[in-house]
Amino acid sequence: MSTLVFDSDDLGRTEDFLSRAYAKMRIGSSTPDASRARIRRDTLASISVDELDLDFDMSYSVSPLGKICLCVVHEGTIEDHVFPGVEDSFGPGDVVSFAPPNLPYSGRIRSARYNITMLDPALLSQVAATADQRTTPQPVRLTGHRPHSAAAAGHLRHTIGYVREHALADPAIAEQPLVRATVSQLLAGSVLAAFPNTALTDPTAPDRNDAHPGTLQRALSHIDDHADQPLTVADIAAAAHVSIRALQYAFRRHLDTTPMAYLRRVRLAHAHHDLAIADPETATVADIAARWGFFHPARFAALYRETHGTIPSATLHG
Repeated sequence: MSTLVFDSDDLGRTEDFLSRAYAKMRIGSSTPDASRARIRRDTLASISVDELDLDFDMSYSVSPLGKICLCVVHEGTIEDHVFPGVEDSFGPGDVVSFAPPNLPYSGRIRSARYNITMLDPALLSQVAATADQRTTPQPVRLTGHRPHSAAAAGHLRHTIGYVREHALADPAIAEQPLVRATVSQLLAGSVLAAFPNTALTDPTAPDRNDAHPGTLQRALSHIDDHADQPLTVADIAAAAHVSIRALQYAFRRHLDTTPMAYLRRVRLAHAHHDLAIADPETATVADIAARWGFFHPARFAALYRETHGTIPSATLHG
């Protein structure tokens, strides 16, 4: 994980920074004598989370980013935001996708404080699929720039805050490979839940035929053997030789759970084992939890107690 902080009242420096941090852009200001920009960027693998505070009015024109760029407005407004086929304006509380990754966009920011979260579009295909991946693989993509409901927008806004405040707050935790994978999939899944997209969720007839016990057994074996490695639902489906939808249907049909919930249960068992054998003088609950992909201490403790009937620290010191 890396953190970058920028603070300047020089418009030229701000334009140079933004061009390097996002994509080539031109910015302008109607108030060049008062143009302070404060920006903090935390980067984790294929995700970046930025907090920006601009105390001036700024116009922007941006080249295609090649990434999904989400904006959460805290204060102020973003007006006349345009990309091919869309013109819109955003205010406090709005959650939007600025533009498809391959399209340029432009607009005007009016003394705004906002969050920009960017992620690799390929992450969407790690958690969902379009047509049958065995014959005609197509990347999953967003088809709208606004969430399909206020509740969906609120959930995504909460997820972004949750990642920033917990996964990115401690670099030692954020650097754990399973935490990076968990955060990436959490954000990708939340984006798909919020925005209209091309992912297909209902199993087809072939998917239902593929969701037999043999498929489930291959998936369980792969999870059990690779729980210490970053795994996506796409990885597990490939190991089981079925589509993502068939895999999910197999877990729902035979175990009444999801592949990732089962993976979380396996990793929790490993964390329990490590806590039981660790030296409490040198090990911590947070370190062991993060090693197995759990980056929120309170949620890990609640899940642990629900499963093992005690708190993690009791196992560590027991």
